[in-house]
Amino acid sequence: MKQPVRSYRDLVVWQRAMDFVEQIYALTTDFPRQERFNLTDQLRRAAVSIPANIAEGHGQSPAVFARHLNIALGSAAELDTLLELARRLALFSPQQWEALAQELVTIRKMLFGLRRSLQSPS
Repeated sequence: MKQPVRSYRDLVVWQRAMDFVEQIYALTTDFPRQERFNLTDQLRRAAVSIPANIAEGHGQSPAVFARHLNIALGSAAELDTLLELARRLALFSPQQWEALAQELVTIRKMLFGLRRSLQSPS
């Protein structure tokens, strides 16, 4: 039997997004120094925005929560673009990029599903 969601911390998408933030922080630690205030900060901010918006919207009205999920989806799209740029600049290995890209696709699908569940009758 499924456990009820009492907190945003119970949402698997929030948990995975938090894990993803940790991966982004670890990965960007090895970026060149000249990227510290550019691509590194942008990647980190976009990654943090995903679980932060899930948390901020949770517990509010379905419409407000859906709006925050849309913001999280926007941050995920931004993050996808930034990761592609980092890949093109060879700032990490193809294997690292592939793993991150696959996880980001999964998180986006989960966000879409959660948003869709807010629109359907209970």
